[in-house]
Amino acid sequence: MEIIRVDMSKKEIKTGQMPPEYEEWGGRGLTSLMIHDEVNPACDPLGPENKLIIAPGFLSGTGFVNTSRVSIGAKSPLTGGIKESNAGGTAGALLGRMGIGCMVIEGSSKDDSLHLLKISNTGGCELIPADEYKGMRTYRLVESLHETYGKKNTILCIGPAGEFQLSSASIQATDMDGRPCRAAGRGGMGAVMGSKGIKAVIIEQGGKSKAEFADPEAFKTAGKTYANITKEHPFTGKMLPALGTAGLVGPVNSLGAFPTRNATQGTMAGWEEISGESLAKMISQRKGNPTHLGCSQCIVRCSNEFLDSEGQYVTSSLEYETIWAMGGMTGITDLDVIANLDFLSDDIGLDTMNTGVAIGVAMDAGQAEFGDSQAALEMMEEIAAGSEWGRALGNGPDQVGKHLNHHRVPTVKGQSIAAYDPRGMQGNAVTYATSTMGADHTTGNLVGLYLGGVLDPLGTEGQVEASRNAQMMMAMVDWTGLCLLASAPVNTPDGKTAFIDAVNAKAGTKYTFEDLMAKSIQILKAERAFNRSAGLSKKDDRLPDFFYKEPLPPHNKVVLLSGEDMDRVFDS
Repeated sequence: MEIIRVDMSKKEIKTGQMPPEYEEWGGRGLTSLMIHDEVNPACDPLGPENKLIIAPGFLSGTGFVNTSRVSIGAKSPLTGGIKESNAGGTAGALLGRMGIGCMVIEGSSKDDSLHLLKISNTGGCELIPADEYKGMRTYRLVESLHETYGKKNTILCIGPAGEFQLSSASIQATDMDGRPCRAAGRGGMGAVMGSKGIKAVIIEQGGKSKAEFADPEAFKTAGKTYANITKEHPFTGKMLPALGTAGLVGPVNSLGAFPTRNATQGTMAGWEEISGESLAKMISQRKGNPTHLGCSQCIVRCSNEFLDSEGQYVTSSLEYETIWAMGGMTGITDLDVIANLDFLSDDIGLDTMNTGVAIGVAMDAGQAEFGDSQAALEMMEEIAAGSEWGRALGNGPDQVGKHLNHHRVPTVKGQSIAAYDPRGMQGNAVTYATSTMGADHTTGNLVGLYLGGVLDPLGTEGQVEASRNAQMMMAMVDWTGLCLLASAPVNTPDGKTAFIDAVNAKAGTKYTFEDLMAKSIQILKAERAFNRSAGLSKKDDRLPDFFYKEPLPPHNKVVLLSGEDMDRVFDS
């Protein structure tokens, strides 16, 4: 595998072979280990010492299903600690196919000039001046870049939020249709990319595959087995193709864990209007595509294409977390408005979750009434304009709370919670508090255990252990490049065997599942060590006070797990 190093201070590009210590890694394994090894934890996240690392998963670029993820890591301007954010679309699969293990972007432009980083299908790399694209939103940018450099190219890019270096700025990735609607949203990776002076990375398709396998036949056999299990699994083969991730709205609301109106309620009046069932019905009536192919090699088809009442494209894909952040937290029950807010987030280059929660905090603080659609849309445009208020919103909920002197700010390490209230899912409280990434459902979500009746969401027994196991599992999913949503089969005996066989067949190893968990622990230890050196301590592994003091209707629970409980998550 190749490594590409781009020094933006010198405008130099160097390519070479991946160092031996990183050869059996990909995705989050590469981003986290390399940041730990190469980045000064005390550096300014938006300064030249920070590095932006873009790495496809270990299995990305192979024929293994649903392994198109690309990890993007840096020291986060939002959390102040290490960050890995990953995106779907086509970038991960294409980079892996090209034999590119990772790209490291370091230094920063000495002026405010912008550049494109173009990677040809023969492996050549060049920096191209891009000041003509300054201020351009992502949809117009991608359309322009496709016209100039070819319609089939994959693009990673930032919008105005990234240029403003806002802490909620995302890096948008193009999907199978060339739309910038997939996002490495969390942690402000778009701000880091903006600080480097990179407007977009263009990856040319059409080259010969360089993916290598120690045992090609064993890899094919394992991949076929995993694909069959994925198609037959109730979650990946039935629920997701039918409703997408939006199918979680009803079940989580029924648990009283759907954070509503800035997490003052656990259920939402009118939730039916924004449910997966309502979304699927609306898409069908408008002749949209409810099983859109958004990411390379996806057989789950959880994506969708949302059209307006006139049949015009609005966004893809309208997912559960966005419906919650832009709907539940704001009290908006109009799917058309939520879809427009999703489009604006992608177009401006913003994390829908951090931004929706920021709007919810603003509404809670009296800046607008909950449910005020027009106010929410206007706040998005304030961010795009770069006004003082817009910058507060674009820097996330913490900044909005400080700006308005409001106490109820549902974040950990500066990052907003996800669509599961920790008072209604006690184990998710553990994950939010102790994740190296800030409040982050993708690092160890226990919703499946609660909906499956395996774990009591309102009790304390088993929550710490379940969160620990989930965090290790998700580290494995992230470094291999497997989509989180397609990881459910790993929890079945045959699926787990097929997955391990695939990793071994590619690498020429004899890993057991315990060996893969040991690699996950290596990642988590590197991340925690970086965070401690960056100044984050045990006091940062805590939830905001209101989660412990304000009971959540309808079950009127608070977070029951103590600081001591949080501290023992990684003690064993």
